[in-house]
Amino acid sequence: MLKRDVVRVIKRRFHLPKPSETWRNAPKEKAECVVIGAGIVGLAVARELSLKGKEVLVLDSAPTFGTATSSRNSEVIHAGIYYPSNSLRARFCVRGRKLLYHYCSQRGIPHNQIGKLIVATGTSEIPKLNQLFNRGIQNGVENLRMLDASEAIKMEPELHCVKALLSPASGILDSHSLMLSLVGEAETNGATFSYNTAVIGGHLEGNQMVLHVCETKTLTNWDGNTPLQLDLLLMPKIVVNSSGLSAPTLAKRFHGLNTAIIPPAYYARGSYFILSNANSTRHPPFKHLIYPVPEEGGLGVHVTLDLDGQLKFGPDVEWIPHVPDTTNFLNKLCRDSTKTSWTWTVCL
Repeated sequence: MLKRDVVRVIKRRFHLPKPSETWRNAPKEKAECVVIGAGIVGLAVARELSLKGKEVLVLDSAPTFGTATSSRNSEVIHAGIYYPSNSLRARFCVRGRKLLYHYCSQRGIPHNQIGKLIVATGTSEIPKLNQLFNRGIQNGVENLRMLDASEAIKMEPELHCVKALLSPASGILDSHSLMLSLVGEAETNGATFSYNTAVIGGHLEGNQMVLHVCETKTLTNWDGNTPLQLDLLLMPKIVVNSSGLSAPTLAKRFHGLNTAIIPPAYYARGSYFILSNANSTRHPPFKHLIYPVPEEGGLGVHVTLDLDGQLKFGPDVEWIPHVPDTTNFLNKLCRDSTKTSWTWTVCL
């Protein structure tokens, strides 16, 4: 069962009793560092902690690593253009991009610095493009260039625009290979991975966080009426909640934690459409990433290439009340069923 399915079970029928009622008889174990979630963030954290000599335990409710958003994205290495100057996101993106290219090069992880064009399709978008250019310069992004329409179309003959911003530092990578590398290094340095293991909440005992842990199959087989018996109470010195879309919900299940420090969650879903023409991978119509001027809630529907030359469009932005919400997508699938030239995948 994937992580989002466990979330569905919890959201539908999970009524938490008080810790002393049903959890007091569960076995207790101590740990130094527990990382909740084996997505790209959790894996990177686990690797770094293990390199520092920490004993690390990684828990994930899915049967393997990277089954949620870490494997459902554009696989783009961003340059650092979009974020407000001097913000943590801007600083981390610029520095992280350099570190990521270096990491991939040193370890033979497939990647390609193919560059990106952010395009203005009308004159009304040119001021926003200029703002992005100036912000990118302030953020320390190298080699940005403004192109007029003829320059951009010379680079990409299938493109139609009035102006474009070229970001040579942008690129793509194989996210699965990256995650495999992080897992391997973490395990080499002593980290332990426990899959099919769900953290469903926790509580504070003084300054000690106690995590409530059960096997995924225990949770999925639970009838919702009888008391849920935990498999383990885990007492770590350090807890990293990197459970992705589930992180805010899980944090609210840590009894005794000040909920005021938990940021609100706003969920959006995006769909990707893949160019299915038989010649598209041999001769893709674009050689660079093609992005529109950003829209509210996202970077806009863009064109990305993977390392095999497969071209896809997306994601769009659909705001949803919680995770998961499949009704609107199923309706959309019915509406889009006549688009025989496209195949679809979904980000959840």
